Formats: sequence, C-alpha cells, structure tokens
Amino acid sequence: MSSIKRTVLFAHLQDIGVPHHLGPAIASVTAATTEALVIVLVSQLFHAAESTSNHVQQWDHVQRLLTYVYVKATKTAQDLGKDPSESFPNNFGNGMDMCFRIQGDPPVAHLPDSIETLPQVFVVPDKAIEAHVQHSVCTTPSCDTSPSSYPVVVLGGTFDHLHAGHKILLSMAAWIASTKVIVGVTDDELLRNKSNKNVLESMAVRMERTRSFLQLFRPDLEYEIVPLRDVYGPTSWDPNIQALVVSMETLPGAASIDNKRSVESLPPLRTFVIDVISSESEKLVHEDMEMLKQTKLSSTFIRDWIVKNAV
Repeated sequence: MSSIKRTVLFAHLQDIGVPHHLGPAIASVTAATTEALVIVLVSQLFHAAESTSNHVQQWDHVQRLLTYVYVKATKTAQDLGKDPSESFPNNFGNGMDMCFRIQGDPPVAHLPDSIETLPQVFVVPDKAIEAHVQHSVCTTPSCDTSPSSYPVVVLGGTFDHLHAGHKILLSMAAWIASTKVIVGVTDDELLRNKSNKNVLESMAVRMERTRSFLQLFRPDLEYEIVPLRDVYGPTSWDPNIQALVVSMETLPGAASIDNKRSVESLPPLRTFVIDVISSESEKLVHEDMEMLKQTKLSSTFIRDWIVKNAV
C-alpha cells in the first residue's frame, strides 16, 4: 500500500467492546498515511439521543475501546518515525486524499460529498480474533445508581501538541456530558519552566485545537475553553459543574478541588479517572507517580521528539 497524505478510516462496531479484530486494519492504514489519519467508529450505541444509552455506565468500555484504537495507531506511527501528534482537520473531509473502509461493513449513511467522492479502499479485519473475543457490559452495583450523564463536566490540562492521551481525556469528558464541557487550558505563564519551551504551542493554538477536536467528536455539546491559572479554575466558584475528569497521575488535584469546593460551600463533584497510556501500552500501572509521568505518552515526550528530529 503506497503512502497517502491525509486519510479517513470508517469502521462499524456491533458493541463497545475492545475491537481487537480491527488492529491489523488500523496498523496498515496508519502505516500508509503520511500526515493525518481520522478514525471514525460507527455504532448506534454512541447516539446521545438513545434513551437506553447510559454513558456513565459504559465509561470503562468506551475508555478501553478508545485507548486500544489510539495506542494501536500511535505505536505504528512511532515505529515508522512519524510525529506522534498531528493537527486535527478543522473541516472534516476537506483535503482528504483517500477513504478506507472495513471489508464487510455496511455503508455509512449521510456522508458529506467531500468523503463520498474520495477513492475508496477496503481493508480486511481479523475475523479469527473477532470470533474468539467475548464482550461484556458493565453490571457493577456502582453503575446502577449513577445518572446516565452529567449536564456540565469539567477537566483541565496543557493540551500542548494534542496527542492520544489528550484526546482520550477530552473524549471521555464529552462522552458523559449532556449539555456542556468546560476545559481549563494551562496558561502560558505556568509553563515557563517546561522543557523545549521553544516548540511549545501558544495558548491560542492549544485552545483552538482543543475546541476543534471536541466539536468534531461531539458537535451537539456546548464547549467553554478557559485559561487555567491554578489547579482549581472554574471548579472553585461554579456551582453548576457536576463532574470532573482527571487522569490517574493528576488524581491528587481532584482531592484539592474537593477540599476547595467544601470550603466554598459548593456541591461535591463526581470524579472520573482515565488510565495513563504510553505509545505502546493501553494502561500503565505504577505506584511511583513520578515514574508514571516519565513513562506516559506526554507533550514533553512529543516536544523532545520534535527537537531531536528537527532538520
């Protein structure tokens, strides 16, 4: 398969289990793409309008699905010496060179003309893997009493050189939100001591790429992107926030936010934690938080990569 600059891969999912059978297809399309790949997972189970869809209950399964797909694509890109981050296309479909589909999948309805007119290539899934993987649904007692979603969800981060870890964090926040997602983006002033600061993206770029990704992931939600000048951001004063999404290594910040809201007589937040990933692992587990930070897929890693591979 020859190299193509910008591609899109569509894949239908019968359930929200980890799609191991798509691994070879994801790897081959990633290897054939030189600039940007958009992977679109199609399933009726993702529809926010479905009254039977409990997004909170499906948290673990959707997170595992996303981490599998992102890590598979990221590892292939890194093994081939490609930039592990990429600029997400602002206008989906425009500027794409080819559309990949999974052999045997039904057609995707209501695609824009910019996608329908692209050259179509079908890739083969690993049916042997699909036949032997049994998927399950969340039946834990804690899920039974949870709401299906939360009106306002908040999260924060640097979001420099938007990478797979960022996208999973943002996607999971949008997944459990029903009305609005508030994103705190770390202010430039707090990043003065970051390594390779010369290739760190500006505040404006980081905020715009964060918004663009979220709007493409779930255009039905309202997004408020705000500068983050401390660990609290809007959580220190906004009574309308119900849920907070953090990654494992930033979990201590959630405790600080809980204490701050208690002092301010604000209602407590439901905290959701995403797993820490690397370019090769869908879940890093380490008791030493500093070691976890050094191993994970991060903006620091990407800036180092950019500097080392600069021409």
